[in-house]
Amino acid sequence: MTGAARVRHAVRADLPRVAELAARHAEYERAAPPAPDLAARLAALLFDTAPPRLSCLVAEAPDGQLVGYATCAPELSTWEGREYLHLDCLFLAPGHRGHGLGPLLMDAVVAEARRLDIAEVQWQTPVWNEGAVRFYDRLGAEAKEKFRYSLTVIR
Repeated sequence: MTGAARVRHAVRADLPRVAELAARHAEYERAAPPAPDLAARLAALLFDTAPPRLSCLVAEAPDGQLVGYATCAPELSTWEGREYLHLDCLFLAPGHRGHGLGPLLMDAVVAEARRLDIAEVQWQTPVWNEGAVRFYDRLGAEAKEKFRYSLTVIR
């Protein structure tokens, strides 16, 4: 990829493609597929609340095709007594990895944290995702081992 690849904030028109990429991401991570109305749900979180509850960054290939995304939102750390930016998802479609878009997405996430005056970004990745682990290690990120639990309260 050349210098024409870029990362930018998502606009409403991007959300159907972001939802497609999220479905591919869920499949890659061996998870249940996203809600069928994901694009509308994301629109509500991104554009229909003040302030927005979520940030979404999209990666564009040189041909203008959206080939990846990252979503993040502020969360609270009791132990630190401050917010951190939780990177919920980062995904690049196969064939677009290893061309510099991953670091561009992470740079944009870090810029989002700075814009929000948040000092730290935190995220998780499956332990079997060796490519992601290598990528995050190359960035200088520190791995912290924990289990992630989920408890459904409304069906």
